[in-house]
Amino acid sequence: MTDQIDNWHKLARYDTNIQGELHANLLRNNDIKVSVQALSSLPGMNSGAVLWVQDTDLAQAQRILSSINTNLNDADLNNIDSTIILDGTKDESIVDNITTDDNGHNINKGGNA
Repeated sequence: MTDQIDNWHKLARYDTNIQGELHANLLRNNDIKVSVQALSSLPGMNSGAVLWVQDTDLAQAQRILSSINTNLNDADLNNIDSTIILDGTKDESIVDNITTDDNGHNINKGGNA
């Protein structure tokens, strides 16, 4: 019989709860069991979070988190031609839905508009 409590390892610490939950959901979407520990017990306090994973998932979770591009700048976020998907590829499917107004600004009409 193994003691599952001893198999959890601290993976990462985040300054805000939102960052912690975002990364936890990314790991969950990759079938990794993750536990989020809020750093404050007061509701509404955004004091940060710690992610914990089981030892069997630790290496894979570290690889996933280390592959996240955190060096994006405003140009990356505003340039429709460099839309970034998590795996680092571009999403060309949305370019067809972009038109420009009379002033040359991009207008996203959405799906079939």
